[in-house]
Amino acid sequence: MAYPESRPRRMRRSAAMRRLVAETRLSVDDLVAPLFVREGIEEPQPVASLPGVFQHTRNSLRGEVVALRDLGVPAVIIFGIPERKDAVGSEAWNPDGIVQVALCDLRDEVGDDVVLMTDLCVDEYTDHGHCGVLDGCGSVDNDATLELYARAAVAQADAGADVTAPSGMMDGQVAAIRSALDDAGHDQVAILAYAAKYASALYGPFRDAVDVQIADGGDRKGYQQDPPNAREALVEVCNDLDQGADMVMVKPALAYLDVIADVRAAVDVPVAAYHVSGEYAMVQAAAANGWLDGDAVGLEHLLSIRRAGADMILSYLARRAAELIG
Repeated sequence: MAYPESRPRRMRRSAAMRRLVAETRLSVDDLVAPLFVREGIEEPQPVASLPGVFQHTRNSLRGEVVALRDLGVPAVIIFGIPERKDAVGSEAWNPDGIVQVALCDLRDEVGDDVVLMTDLCVDEYTDHGHCGVLDGCGSVDNDATLELYARAAVAQADAGADVTAPSGMMDGQVAAIRSALDDAGHDQVAILAYAAKYASALYGPFRDAVDVQIADGGDRKGYQQDPPNAREALVEVCNDLDQGADMVMVKPALAYLDVIADVRAAVDVPVAAYHVSGEYAMVQAAAANGWLDGDAVGLEHLLSIRRAGADMILSYLARRAAELIG
């Protein structure tokens, strides 16, 4: 049917009509808030390149999670910034490490009202900034790193994590973590795999937030995915599911909406997408200069990620979006 019989504007003539026929909806229930907790500070520290984002103290983290709970946000993911770093990132599995003690705090504070996720990697904890232990040539030793991830996963689960989210992009990481968790009696702790994590230029502000610099000007292109490749993402996703992942993630989100759609079409498990620091910071910078409406653009971005097929979105906009959605 063509014009004049077809008049799609009939379905757009009022806000109520547009809500009625909307194909995609954004809910507070779709949001996961990334939060940073830093050891050895007494007041929250703003992250200059991420306006509105802070490195929290243990106490301020508790307050932030309570506020998110009260807004209806169902989940947070915790990143730690330790005082001490070493070659293997041993603070990642220290029972008294910053993420582990923060998890205990949060479990006491919010019980089961908020899903407590933890990023599982060692780049924040190593003195060289890579996501694993280095071999004699300075490259990340994949198989030696798996043991570190397994130890960190058990430490996080012991401290109260509901979900551990391995982000290092090591081959076999999910299998190693699932086995370690099960052997330690944590068969109910879920794994959200950063399955399709790209070696993106959009992570700069995040590395400011976690105080990570890769030694000697290095990069992670040897283990994170190459941006030109979409089909490879499905290989990574299927590998992680075969190894025991409960959920999978695509990161970044906006520059990889096609990958999100491909993954959604290929699997039946929950699909997450990470609206990353650079994607957030660009909007904040433009809004600060009056070039666009930051709230409107932020919600449009989140909606586009949902429309592509993500079931949940990790975003620094989570709190503001929850306030706007109501």
